[in-house]
Amino acid sequence: MERIAETSPGLKARIAGILYLLIFIAAPSGAATATPAKMIITLACDTSVALILYDLLKPAGMRLSLLAAFFRLIFVAVMTVNSLNYFGLLDHFKNAHSAAAFNKGYGIAMVPFGIHCLLIGYLIFNSIFLPRILGILMALAGLAYLIFLWPPLRRHLFFPYILIPGVVGEGSLTLWLLVMGVNVQRWKQQDGAAVE
Repeated sequence: MERIAETSPGLKARIAGILYLLIFIAAPSGAATATPAKMIITLACDTSVALILYDLLKPAGMRLSLLAAFFRLIFVAVMTVNSLNYFGLLDHFKNAHSAAAFNKGYGIAMVPFGIHCLLIGYLIFNSIFLPRILGILMALAGLAYLIFLWPPLRRHLFFPYILIPGVVGEGSLTLWLLVMGVNVQRWKQQDGAAVE
């Protein structure tokens, strides 16, 4: 356990980047592309990313980092129940195997995910070890995902286009974590200041 706790923040960032990339590759865009394998991969990666980002962003704000992880884990829980229902493992619900019910559940799950992205954006913006632009892009992604709260507005804004800020924000963060990681010296500096 000590070795895991002592893992370099740079390595943790790259692991988060790899897992985020797997989410981009495997995540379904709705019921039409959902499979049990895709959902297992995506939800396992989402859980891991939530925990790694919590650890990475603690120096920028421990409570908010914990809250961000909590909201992403709510997303995972909602999508897990939604997937179990859709694939027939919870057949006692009347909407088992319903693509419309799966897509509605997906939309509901995007709300806590949007809050997660907003919080992550704020934490990144306030960190000294990641570029502030990533925080702005993640916050914009979170705002776009929160449009799922109002289905009429989502339909009015034309569904695929409201996902562009999410793809740009999360994609930028993924690439940055993969290629650059975090500035380890500044991470340690902010972590030390947070402990004091």
